[in-house]
Amino acid sequence: MKLDHVVYFTQASPDAVVQQQANEGRYAVAGGRHEKWGTYNALLYAGNAYVEWLAVEEPRLATQVDHPLTRLLLYDLPAGDRWGTLCLSVEGIESFQEEVENKGFQTSGVLNAQRRTASGELKKWKMLFIDQPVSDELPYPFFIEWEEPEEVRLEKLRREGALPPGNETLEIQECIFHVQDPLKETGEWAVLLSQKVGDDHSIQLENVKLSFREHEEEKERLADVIIGQTDAYKQP
Repeated sequence: MKLDHVVYFTQASPDAVVQQQANEGRYAVAGGRHEKWGTYNALLYAGNAYVEWLAVEEPRLATQVDHPLTRLLLYDLPAGDRWGTLCLSVEGIESFQEEVENKGFQTSGVLNAQRRTASGELKKWKMLFIDQPVSDELPYPFFIEWEEPEEVRLEKLRREGALPPGNETLEIQECIFHVQDPLKETGEWAVLLSQKVGDDHSIQLENVKLSFREHEEEKERLADVIIGQTDAYKQP
């Protein structure tokens, strides 16, 4: 299990996000359209995961669909652009569903998903959400299994120019959550993910650290994402 991507909720269009990132010296691309959900996105690929800027393209459709991530987006957007949640990749998502349900978690069941890219290609994957009312409480991560093996996906991204060499020197190192009770949240996530809890209210996954920090905000959310250079590219 490892980080697949982090999700930033925004009212900006993908093209606007791409331009803003370029102005700040970062390379992002317009991802495409989620035709069944009324949303679209921009993406910044790093060496170990990626950032997704998720926005509403078709408000009427987005408000009608029964999709957990879209519901969370619509709930959070009125408060302004901000980090929303994250997605973890798993192998054998049907078996993973059975595993977490045996722990007492209710799930959405495995959902088939797809996105139409700017070039017209249809990318497909499977998703799994933990059943949870949309509220100010911290949302659990959601889970993904891509249709293609990771190396095939990465090679395609390189050929398409979505993952240039400069981006491969970057990695998402830490995801920081603001919560009211770090001990409680870390414990619940550790059970869900079958992971150990660190002394600093954290969980170390294969490619990222998840940190839970006490904060007085009523809304508990992913608050910061630390992106740095991979060890191979750090200057001595």
